[in-house]
Amino acid sequence: MARQSLQLELAERPKGEIEVGKTFRLRKVDAPTEADLKEGELLLECLYVSLDPAMRGWLDDRRSYVPPVQIGEVMRAGAIARVLASRSAKAKPGDIVTATMGIREVGIMPEAAVEPASRLPLDRTGGKVTDLLGVLGMTGLTAYFGMTKIGEPKAGETVVVSAAAGATGSVAAQIAKIAGARVIGTAGSEEKCRWLKEELGLDVALNYKDPDFKEKFKAATPNYIDVFFDNVGGEQLDMALGRANKFARFVMCGGISQYNAETKSGPTRNFFNVISQRIKMQGFIVFDFATEYGTALKQLAQWLGEGKLQRKETIVRGGVAAAEEGLQQLFRGANIGKLMVEVKNPEEVSRL
Repeated sequence: MARQSLQLELAERPKGEIEVGKTFRLRKVDAPTEADLKEGELLLECLYVSLDPAMRGWLDDRRSYVPPVQIGEVMRAGAIARVLASRSAKAKPGDIVTATMGIREVGIMPEAAVEPASRLPLDRTGGKVTDLLGVLGMTGLTAYFGMTKIGEPKAGETVVVSAAAGATGSVAAQIAKIAGARVIGTAGSEEKCRWLKEELGLDVALNYKDPDFKEKFKAATPNYIDVFFDNVGGEQLDMALGRANKFARFVMCGGISQYNAETKSGPTRNFFNVISQRIKMQGFIVFDFATEYGTALKQLAQWLGEGKLQRKETIVRGGVAAAEEGLQQLFRGANIGKLMVEVKNPEEVSRL
């Protein structure tokens, strides 16, 4: 009997929040085999799949930096995979690779879309394979380029990072600390705030759910904000604009508070501070810096190996079938650090 592969497909475009059993559908298909490979292709078995806020935007049928996922297509996602078979010199059977193979158990990928783990600086950091989706993956690269290329924090400056206990925010906040800045992070629970202060070494951690959050935010920024790394949008962005220093740099990385909202809201009261305080607000996509990935990964690996970067993971068990619930956890803020689904334990034996 042919091996079956479970995959998560887009069933309908969500109007607001992702609905379990409605937005996506699970489908079993016959898994591709070595015989299906063309020259330059690899047969991959997924081990871990990344869950990221950007995935919500990929579901909307609108212009963006990548085409939207189409109805019936496998949900797009980055993954760590093991090579089952190969017709490429890039990797051999048994090798661990990263690829945007989507939320599925088995798939064929072109060699141009596959990055062997052996090319990444994992072995020099005492790191683990899941770092390839986190601090040494697109998450870490996003934080690195956003903070160093746009934020450009300097010693003594005040840096605020929203959603600082998330995958990208936690790395961005630590990079600002390495630069010598005074760093303030916002998060949605006391547990997250403790982690930010006690483990990551942030100067201030504020729970945005506290009834006096606005007062605490103002008190924490007496000299105003020099760099704001935004992962949230909405009200927190508006508050930061109200506390911005002259010539502040606003790094527009994400807006998780707005992704599920049917009616989007943005800065209102303080938007014209962009003019009066001469604020630079710049959006970016990590792909903009693709030619610099190698240099950035070396630096991130060095900081990780030196203990200057800490990381935390939230791993959802249960394979592809658990991914839909995992996405809901992401937008509920249930995770600390990098969120991913374990599709298959790397210790389990692979078979064609």
